[in-house]
Amino acid sequence: MDQVLGQVLRNAVWERLDMLTELAERADAPSLVSVARSELPRLAEGWRAMLQAHEPDERGDCPTCSTRWHRCKAPCSVWQVAHEHLVAGGLSPQAVSTGPNPAHRRGLVPGVPGQTRRAERPSPAETTGRHALVTPRPVTA
Repeated sequence: MDQVLGQVLRNAVWERLDMLTELAERADAPSLVSVARSELPRLAEGWRAMLQAHEPDERGDCPTCSTRWHRCKAPCSVWQVAHEHLVAGGLSPQAVSTGPNPAHRRGLVPGVPGQTRRAERPSPAETTGRHALVTPRPVTA
């Protein structure tokens, strides 16, 4: 049951991000202003909450990414991706191309250091639950 709930939550987040990307690409100016005023503060607060969980401890390790057997030195991949996307932007050599990218769902995401997850077929959990009616986008690698 936890897998199904987790997949439902992930699908909802991916759908929201897809919707915001589509709005940014296709909406008229007044709609963009309205969306920016409502969504930018929420997105910024979400980044802050996530980054706070990855603040280095007194030893310089990320408490969220570290395990008992493997310590992850700061800056962890979450901070690296935050810097790349929020600060470096288009100046980064690994900048993500513009436009929606279905590979973000299940494949490698350009610019995520140390990522090892490869494209895979949808799990049974992805074909059940509230978002089962949403046809998964094709995976491109």
